[in-house]
Amino acid sequence: MGYGARINEAKMGFGFSVFVSVRLDQQVDSRLQDFESNVRSFSEVVDCWLMTGNSDYLLRVAVADLKEFESFLTSRLTKIPGIATIESSVPIRRVKESNSRLF
Repeated sequence: MGYGARINEAKMGFGFSVFVSVRLDQQVDSRLQDFESNVRSFSEVVDCWLMTGNSDYLLRVAVADLKEFESFLTSRLTKIPGIATIESSVPIRRVKESNSRLF
């Protein structure tokens, strides 16, 4: 157990979230490590999951608006070597939010 803080991203100026699915050209250790190292350095990426299925990674990107997302996408994310495809989805509204599962 412990304590945590809940940050209101909108009040911090990052009220626009985008979910980004990324597929790499190769699923080898060096590609995965390189991608993960790059993503860890991006403050815009607030969540990153290694996935099964059609995409290798699912990111949640928190930015101020669509213009900032475009800048992040074109100047940073697409510059990572080994990315085969990127698909972006903009959420309409959050239906449920929990800090963790308690039971």
